Amino acid sequence: MTASNTCRTTATRARIAAVGAIAVAGSLMLTACGDQTDSASTKESGATKSEAPLFGKLPAKYQKSGVIKVGTDAAYAPMEFTEGGKIVGIDPDIAEALGKQLGVKFQFTSGTFDGLITSVYTGRQDLVMSAMSDTKARQEGLDDKGKKIGKGIDFVDYFTSGVSLLVKKGNPEGIKSLADLCGKTVAVQRGTIYETTFKDQAKKCGDKKLTIEAFDTDAEAQTRVKAGGAVADLNDYPVAAYIAKTSGGGKDFDVAGGQTDAGPFGIGVDKSNTQLRDALKEALDAIIKDGSYAKVLEKWDVTNSAVDKATINAGS
Repeated sequence: MTASNTCRTTATRARIAAVGAIAVAGSLMLTACGDQTDSASTKESGATKSEAPLFGKLPAKYQKSGVIKVGTDAAYAPMEFTEGGKIVGIDPDIAEALGKQLGVKFQFTSGTFDGLITSVYTGRQDLVMSAMSDTKARQEGLDDKGKKIGKGIDFVDYFTSGVSLLVKKGNPEGIKSLADLCGKTVAVQRGTIYETTFKDQAKKCGDKKLTIEAFDTDAEAQTRVKAGGAVADLNDYPVAAYIAKTSGGGKDFDVAGGQTDAGPFGIGVDKSNTQLRDALKEALDAIIKDGSYAKVLEKWDVTNSAVDKATINAGS
């Protein structure tokens, strides 16, 4: 989801904007309200025991609690969205696979995207997993003007994506690129890199003014485009393609132009929590190796967004 710390992705970095994960005893239950299945581990003398291969790599607090708290914005199908009261999608499915390696449950809670990094700073969440682009600005805690606004977070990079324009079905304005937006009105989710992309384009448009309407959620931006009040929204390509395919039975939107500026999505972790960060990296490498990572991407038809190994802070 700007060069700002609170964005989902950059103009040079992307995000993905579905269908239920099945909770199985011994696996992870991912819900907005914290409902979970019983863990495969058992409590003995106040400590959680697990046979998971990487359980011992986790900090002691997670070994004891058996839970890692995850902040997300569950309004970005197919990456994460709510279905039947549960948070489902690509990110929750990848988290479930990671949890099997680590022997803990990933407990997802939905919040506003631009508050997710702050939730890690304050300790309300242990990490962010929300199709968040790994950028130097977020790593260093900078806003879109380069001002220091936080200590920054570390990223374990697990996915790649580019961005695309989402337009009304039939593309009545003939939009093919950002340059075609000059003199028009666009809609976008507030606090995302997409908003920054539109702001950058507005400068290029000069006197041919580009009007930007920002909303709390991407769903609101989509509604504005569908109603004809704006000519385009901007999203990660897989998200835009999913929306175009599913919204209104495929009758609401089209994707304009191709996918551009691919970059990494990362799991955001507090910079002081290096043991958790490194455990996540090792777990991601393990699920890439055993094939469970590939199965998640195949399920959601996003195999072209796969990474071949886990990296830390690879975004720019």
